[in-house]
Amino acid sequence: MLTKTSFQGKLTKTEDLFIPFVIAGDPTPELTIEFALRLQEAGADVLELGVPYSDPLADGPTIQRAAKRALKAGMSLREAIKLVPRLREAGVEIPVVIFTYYNPVLQVGHDEFFELLAENGVEGVLVPDLPFEESGEFREQAAANDVEYISLVAPNSDQRIKQIAEHAKGFLYCVSTLGVTGERNEMSKEALSFIEKVKEFSPVPVAVGFGISTNEHVKLVREYADGVIIGSKIIRLIEDKLDELSSNPQAALQKFSEEINELVKM
Repeated sequence: MLTKTSFQGKLTKTEDLFIPFVIAGDPTPELTIEFALRLQEAGADVLELGVPYSDPLADGPTIQRAAKRALKAGMSLREAIKLVPRLREAGVEIPVVIFTYYNPVLQVGHDEFFELLAENGVEGVLVPDLPFEESGEFREQAAANDVEYISLVAPNSDQRIKQIAEHAKGFLYCVSTLGVTGERNEMSKEALSFIEKVKEFSPVPVAVGFGISTNEHVKLVREYADGVIIGSKIIRLIEDKLDELSSNPQAALQKFSEEINELVKM
C-alpha cells in the first residue's frame, strides 16, 4: 500500500481554490501526467482525475470526445487509479480525486475499488450519479479507507441542500446549473444565489463547476464561492493541441501552461 498524506493534509488552503478536471489517458497517460504537472504549476489545489466512461450522463460533447479517445487508448477504472502513483513520482503533490461513474465501480466491486484507491494513494473519490440517499455504505467505506467522499449539490437539490452539505468531506462540489457539462457564456443570478445558499450549510470549502470557461467567470465565482472547478474548457485546450502534441509536444505544453495561467489569474 502506498503511504499517503490525508486529503486535508495536502489541501494547503480553503479559499480561492482552483480544481481542474482532466480525463485519465487523454490523449495518453504520459501526457495526462504532463498536463497535471502544468496545472499544479498554475496553482491547482486539487486534481480531479476523470475515468473515461462510454455512457457519461452528465458530460457534454467535449468531455465525451475526450473519454472516447482515452477508452480507445485502453484506459479503464483500474488503469486510471494506477496512474496516481505515476503522478506522484513525476512531482504531483496536490490531492487527487478519482471522478468516476458508478457502473465501473459496480463492475470492479466496492471492496476491490477501495483496495485499489488505498494501494495507489488516492485521497478522494467523486461519483456523480450516486444519489446521496443511496451513498451511505459507500461513504462509510471511503472513510474506513481514509478516502474523502466528495459530495455534489445541484440546483434541483433544494430540499436536500442542508443534509448533503452537512455530510460533505474534502470540498463540496456545487453544480452551478442543470444539464450537462460544457462551456457557457455567462453565470445566471439564480446560480449565484444558489451558491450563497449552499455556503450557509457547508462545513468544507464550496467549489463551483459546470460552465466555467473564462477568466471573468473565475473572478465572479471567487466572489461567491471558495473555489472553481474547470473541466470542459481545460479539455478543449488539450483537444485543440492534439496535432501539435504529436509533432512538437513541448511547444504545445508551453501554450497550454500559458492559457491556463491566463484563465485562472487573479
